[in-house]
Amino acid sequence: MNDEEEKDQIMLSILKNFHVIAVVGCSREEGKPSHDVPAYLQSVGYRIIPVNPYADTILGEKAYKSLLDIKEPVDVVDVFRPAKEALQIAIQAVEIKAKALWLQEGIFSSEAEAYAKEHGLIFIQNRCMMKAHYKFVGEGKL
Repeated sequence: MNDEEEKDQIMLSILKNFHVIAVVGCSREEGKPSHDVPAYLQSVGYRIIPVNPYADTILGEKAYKSLLDIKEPVDVVDVFRPAKEALQIAIQAVEIKAKALWLQEGIFSSEAEAYAKEHGLIFIQNRCMMKAHYKFVGEGKL
């Protein structure tokens, strides 16, 4: 299995098995990927927990200032923040006992990857959750 096939298997496993997604950097602004991707995921049945220090609610859900403020179990932390914030987000993801850390397209962090993997989190970077979901639905895998 090559690297891309392995990444596909990991993404498919996340999308099949995990259903509560905390979206760090979730936006209120339609047309921005940080709004439209979680809106899509919500529309296909995932529970979205927005993390945005400047919003009270997004997509009809209570927004939290930080991952550490969320009091319910989170499966996946989906990140729409600059790469320089990824390590701190990874640390918080471990603290809240998330199972996976997913950095959206264009976000790379070897530090976040090392920390997440060292603490048992499944890790994906530079991939869009919505595009992955579309792909697997199209292939009949979801």
